Formats: sequence, C-alpha cells, structure tokens
Amino acid sequence: MDLAAMVREQAQAAKAASRRLAVLSRPVKDAALRAMAQALEDEAATVLAANAEDLREAEAKGTKRSFLDRLMLNEERLASMADGLRQTAALPDPIGEGLSETVRPNGLNIRRVRVPIGVIGIIYEARPNVTADAIGLCLKSGNAVLLRGGSEAIRSNRAVSNLLSAAAYRAGVPEGAFQFIDSTDRQAVEAMMQLTGLLDVIIPRGGSGLIQRVLQESAVPVIETGAGVCHTYVDDDADFVMAARIAVNAKTSRPAVCNAMETLLVHQDAAPFFLPRLAAEMAEKGVELRGCDAARAIVPSMRRATEEDWAAEYDDLILAVRVVDSLDAAIEHINRYNTGHSETIVTNRLESARRFQREVDAAAVYVNASTRFTDGFEFGFGAEIGISTQKLHARGPMGLNELTSSKYLIMGQGQIRK
Repeated sequence: MDLAAMVREQAQAAKAASRRLAVLSRPVKDAALRAMAQALEDEAATVLAANAEDLREAEAKGTKRSFLDRLMLNEERLASMADGLRQTAALPDPIGEGLSETVRPNGLNIRRVRVPIGVIGIIYEARPNVTADAIGLCLKSGNAVLLRGGSEAIRSNRAVSNLLSAAAYRAGVPEGAFQFIDSTDRQAVEAMMQLTGLLDVIIPRGGSGLIQRVLQESAVPVIETGAGVCHTYVDDDADFVMAARIAVNAKTSRPAVCNAMETLLVHQDAAPFFLPRLAAEMAEKGVELRGCDAARAIVPSMRRATEEDWAAEYDDLILAVRVVDSLDAAIEHINRYNTGHSETIVTNRLESARRFQREVDAAAVYVNASTRFTDGFEFGFGAEIGISTQKLHARGPMGLNELTSSKYLIMGQGQIRK
C-alpha cells in the first residue's frame, strides 16, 4: 500500500470511530484520560528512551540548542503532560452544553448546543508533548484525530501515541479514534491536505513555513496557529525593574516557543535609563541584541537591525530592539509587524494600558505581564491544541470549547411553514 492510500485508510478509520466517540459519555472519557495519564507515568522510561534517540539524532545533525529544547522530554515534562491529561478530565464536558434557547411565536423551541467538530487533522513539529495534548483534548471534546508529527520527534511521538491510544481503548474509547501517521515522508502531509470529506479541519502547529504551506495548499479547512512575532513595549513611565524582569522572562525562559518575545520597543524617554541595564541582563543570558540607530547610540554593542529583523520569528536567543517616540508609534509598529499572537505593554499609566489593549490587534494583549503566559495550561484550559492567530471560529489558546462546533435542536408540535 502506498503512503497516500495508508493515510486515507487511517482517516477512514478515524471517521468511523468519530461517530461513536461523539456520543461517548463523560465518565468513560474522563476515566480514559486518567488511564492515559497513568500510562505515561508507568511507562516513562519507554518514552524517555525513545526521546533520547531523537535527541541524539538531532544533535548529530547540528540542530540548534533552542530547537533541541523544544524536542527534549524529561521526567518533569512527562509529569506535566500527565497532569495536563488529568486537568482535562476534571474540566466540564463541553459536548451538549446549551449555548442559547428561544421559543418562537409559532411555538417552535430552538436550542443551540455544542457538538464535536468530527475528525481533526494535526500537523506539528518538534514538540512531542503536542501528541499528548492533542489526543487528550480531542478525546474530551468528542473528536477523532489524525496526527502527523515532525520527523525529528518520530520515535517520541510514536511512543506517546501508542501508550495513550492503548490506554484509552482499554478504558472504552472506540478503537481507531486516534491515528498516528508513522512516517517521516513529507508526502504524508500532502495526502492529509487532500482528505476532504474525511477530515473536517486541519490545524498546523509549527514554524511559519509549515503553516503557510498548509494554508496555501490544503483542500481541507485550516485553522491558522502558532507563528509568534511577539512584542514588549516599555512606556516612558514604566517600572524599569518590572520591565526588565518581564522582558528577560519573555525572551529567555524558552526562546523557541511561539509566545516568546522577538522584538522589544522602548519609549525614547525611557531608553537612556532602561536599555543599558537590560542589555547587561540579556548579555548574561547569552542574548544577541539587534537594534535601530537610536538603540545602538545608547548600547553600541548591539548589531544593526535590518528591516527583516522587525518581522523575524527567531526562535532563538536573539532580540530586535527599537526606540519609539510615542505610544502611537509602538502600536503602529506592532500592528504592522506582529502575527496576531501576543503583545504586552509595561506602564504605570492606566490610560496607556487601556489604549494599548484596545488598539493592538492580537489574540492576547497584556499589561505588565510576560507574553509567555499565552498557553492553554496557564489559561486554565488543561492543555491546548495550539494558539490560533486567526479571527474565524477560534482565537488565542484553543482548548475544549474551541474544538467544538454547534447544532440547533428544534422541537415542535406539528408546525408547518406557511
């Protein structure tokens, strides 16, 4: 069987299972999620051994450090994955939730309720925790899922998928609901993008190259996620100690994730005091700074920033720095170069904070906090399927509610339309 036929067969199996999964009771789903979490803990050694092989291969290829961090699993990260599954089990079941109800003058009772989307295709890179998040959230929201992870994490993803699927099926989940494409061939992605009628939506999660390819080539509807050119703006009246702490966290805590800061904007009146201090702290963390002329006049060690730097998602310890003359200029810069992900202002002026949140066009807009909080776990969603940067159906961290559609339930007593 060729690869395209194999992928289609897996999608057909997921489609068949989705009809039974859509009506699975909450107790069965929650028990399965808890069993999946336990399986991750019980078989941690198996997963970590597979991940170690992926890491060795990636290191041999000269993969950059920030990418290796995204790929790496350890006991702490596995525990977090298991905790995410248990948190998902503890969340309310969205399926069947009433969204609205009305009685028309003719007596028709019309209710709108949440239902599963159906079969979700997820194409993702590097991070094997996505496998657990995707399976857990799709199970709780009643969706079957077809997974295609990146080649760099093939062993890790295979191990996690096999463990979770087996645990879920033993707990009563319909077999076939979770399909993992066990191939590193890029033709698998092409095959997925043509599965109209079998996949209801595709969610790409990874770098801008992957996302743009899927958006441009997929015949299946796509939810755009992930790419993050995130900004921190330090206003002229900011608490500089707070601003430095926020900026360092946003850039260095995990530089390869999509909610990391890529560009720092600083008001011209704050720059002479703030930038030297920040540059010293960033240097201690190994961050390369690329600045505009005004920023370089204050910190000459910065490399000169180019136009490309303002739109760059580095996924690395590199930071673009620009001095702006006003809040207006900061908002204009952000709305020109951002990807609609996460933006923050550090300020003590309430009106500036309100304007920033009102006028900046992004899924998550912060005041006096790091952009690193844009995450389904941090938002209390248990986990996330991705960060949607579009405006249709879902925006921001995609938890259970964002993995549902709706339908109308109409009750009558013999009414006919005149």
